[in-house]
Amino acid sequence: MYFEQPGKENTAAVCQLVLETAKKRGIRNIVVSSNTGYTMGYLIDNKGLNLVCVTHQIGFRKPGQDEMGSEKRSELIEQGVKILTATHLMGGIERAALNRFGGSGIQSITAYTLRMFGQGTKVCAEIASMALDAGLIPVDEDIIAVGGSGRGADTAWIIRPAHSQEFYNTEMKELLCKPRHIRRKK
Repeated sequence: MYFEQPGKENTAAVCQLVLETAKKRGIRNIVVSSNTGYTMGYLIDNKGLNLVCVTHQIGFRKPGQDEMGSEKRSELIEQGVKILTATHLMGGIERAALNRFGGSGIQSITAYTLRMFGQGTKVCAEIASMALDAGLIPVDEDIIAVGGSGRGADTAWIIRPAHSQEFYNTEMKELLCKPRHIRRKK
């Protein structure tokens, strides 16, 4: 499925497609990028799924700030969602060095290469590996990863993730949906 434009308005269609595909293929692990919990709202009523929500790290936008907030975090946990809040796989110390000194590193090159297929594709690859590293999904199983280009969801992939130290062994098996047009960072 292709969307004409990226963005939050695609979230409901993405989540419906993800749920249909998970049922049809027998995939029970779904990893979702959601900083506020908005996208998770479309998925939480589905029993038998292992739902993992990967948020921005604390302080991503503003020092000490949790974009999700404790109330939404508690609500999702009560509904069985596993939440991972950690430094991004393609960020962290390298981003700090690049922000301070400039240049490009392997994490940035990897991120920009994946963004050629859209921001959501980069996010899907990243969160799948992060969830695997955190032990929130099983190793050697296909999962569905859901990402987006800002708020909401507009991209989903079936992925066989690899741990971060073996990231380039990740298998991007099947594209379920993405926007035709991607927003380019200048």
